Amino acid sequence: MSQKLRLYYKNVTAGRLGAEQGITQEQFKALAQQTEPLIGQFNNDRKEGKTPYRDLPYDRKTVQQIKLLSEQLKSRCNIFVILGIGGSALGNIALHTALNSYMYNLDDARRAGPRFFVFDNIDPVQFGSFLDWVGDKLKGTVFNVISKSGRTAETASQFMIIHQMLAKRLGPKGLQENVIATTDPQQGILRRIARQENIRCLDIPDGVGGRFSVLSSVGLFGAVMCGIDIDTLLAGARDMDSTVSDTDFFKNPAAINAAINYHYYNHGKRISVMMPYSYALKDLADWYRQLWAESLGKANNLAGSEVHIGPTPVKALGVTDQHSQLQLYREGPNDKLFTFLQVSEFARDLTIGPAPDCAGELAFLANNNLSSLLNSEKLATEYALLQDKRPTLTVLFDQVDAYSVGQFIYLFEVTTSLAAGLFRINAYDQPAVELGKQAAFALMGNSEYNKLKEQIQPLTELDEAFMV
Repeated sequence: MSQKLRLYYKNVTAGRLGAEQGITQEQFKALAQQTEPLIGQFNNDRKEGKTPYRDLPYDRKTVQQIKLLSEQLKSRCNIFVILGIGGSALGNIALHTALNSYMYNLDDARRAGPRFFVFDNIDPVQFGSFLDWVGDKLKGTVFNVISKSGRTAETASQFMIIHQMLAKRLGPKGLQENVIATTDPQQGILRRIARQENIRCLDIPDGVGGRFSVLSSVGLFGAVMCGIDIDTLLAGARDMDSTVSDTDFFKNPAAINAAINYHYYNHGKRISVMMPYSYALKDLADWYRQLWAESLGKANNLAGSEVHIGPTPVKALGVTDQHSQLQLYREGPNDKLFTFLQVSEFARDLTIGPAPDCAGELAFLANNNLSSLLNSEKLATEYALLQDKRPTLTVLFDQVDAYSVGQFIYLFEVTTSLAAGLFRINAYDQPAVELGKQAAFALMGNSEYNKLKEQIQPLTELDEAFMV
């Protein structure tokens, strides 16, 4: 298939922004010299099995397993529910928003699979409302519990509620027939539960962190269940793999993207705004936000020195956030790099009707397509930002389909690895996440963390002297 995704970067150059805000040719040459060795290094790391996420698009065995399981379930599955958080949820949500209809859950005639829900939060009002609704539909509901270790408190608590509900209403067979666990291949609490209760499992590949897992069983199973063409999704990722493996900096969009972000971080622009001009792409910005923040926000570099590095990812949505954030983006601090997502051909279009007789001022809109207005809004926002010397990138989609979405995911995963290489940090760990998890365990009564609970309480008890 022809390339469907391209990166346009002219609007970060000195020719567009001037030498003070833009990147000069000399600076690009220096960035190329710094980045090209990293491309070769990461290609070698991949051959040595150090970056297993890069091989996910070639894992045909997992695809076959997922398709077989999906066929076994689809005939009796009317509702498909994912219980997971972070990397276990955001990729699933992004794929569904991008590749299924906005009215998917309501349009029975056009829906290509069961109704689809993802619970990545433990708000009792939200989850309780769903449980009230699904209570008499449990026989036709499949719950996909996703957790590498099974110790994730949020997912574990959701599963324990569902476990009790299924066991009480459907008996042991309810767990065996209505639950799929996606977890560590060998160990962990969820794997132990699955073995004891004969729950079917899918494996999370070794060495693949949650934020890099969307092209594994974590994201592919829900996609297949809901009618998404995962063969084409993975073909797009494989196509981008070839492109981002090129050791020529100026032919490699991941290298250019990483280097531009690295350059601007070191020149006072430490906020990265991703702004899709397509509702279908809005949750890819959410997925990117975790990928970027968790991979690049690090206290120490690879040498162990304290650096406290981390570009801050921000999501926005065109045109919605033109009316809520653009004032800040144009006249506030010039500390941001903007990445637009733009679509050339939308899956459908609408023609704007004639202006009412009393509103001749609106006649210029009549007979235009909404897609033309949407993309004109993008160009207008881009122009306005450039007038204030704000750098912008654009990721161009020929159209939003499984192939281009696969390309996008793979492009930004490799961009993240290369950016981490430039910053000289580890993209694949998340040590700062653990203390918050342990503190939650302590507050919930886990005896392993009694000492930590004693440390927490003085800091979290409300002091009436400071209450107004």
